[in-house]
Amino acid sequence: MSFHQYFYLFHSYNKFFIKTIFKTKYIFLNIIVLSFLMEKIQAHIIGEIISSNSAEAYSLYKKSNFGEKVEDKIQYSFSEILFLVENKKMDVFSGNKKIQKEALLKKLRRFDKKIQIKYPVFKDLRIKGYVIKTALKFGADFRVYPKGAKPGKKHAKWIVFVDHESKKLTWHEFSAKNRVAHSTKKNLLLAILDEEGDVTYYEVSWIKP
Repeated sequence: MSFHQYFYLFHSYNKFFIKTIFKTKYIFLNIIVLSFLMEKIQAHIIGEIISSNSAEAYSLYKKSNFGEKVEDKIQYSFSEILFLVENKKMDVFSGNKKIQKEALLKKLRRFDKKIQIKYPVFKDLRIKGYVIKTALKFGADFRVYPKGAKPGKKHAKWIVFVDHESKKLTWHEFSAKNRVAHSTKKNLLLAILDEEGDVTYYEVSWIKP
């Protein structure tokens, strides 16, 4: 049973209210928020960490919430890296050698086996103006902040789990995701990627029977 078929059945269940937030085509666009006058960020990869201490990295961090400040550097998630490289705002180096986009994606796949389904969701939400950060410490894929929100000053609104529509979801897995959302005091958002690259979002809320 596919995700879409599975969630259709849940609509009538008396403990949950599930709604489709929006469905959108995965379109390759350059996000307007990035300044076309900005010099490329030069980031370096060491192990599984990609970071930069350049002025451009700090500028984009302050303006658009890309990356996290860790000591004297800006450290990036894998999805942020792919987004900035695709938009020609960053080059990633291993030592003094620039890593080409295809080689970079291959390397990131070794670190995160879900990156190919997580990145389209990250890109789609980021283009829409949301701020997206990782949620590994919660056992989820992303935490998403409302448009214009500043992480650290406001709390994330959603905790996001990403999967492909072909993956089957058990009741136990669904309940576990709800528990994560409940324990973090966030709304549960399920992002489902289909074969055509469309992303469908399901927001799950508790209701009294």
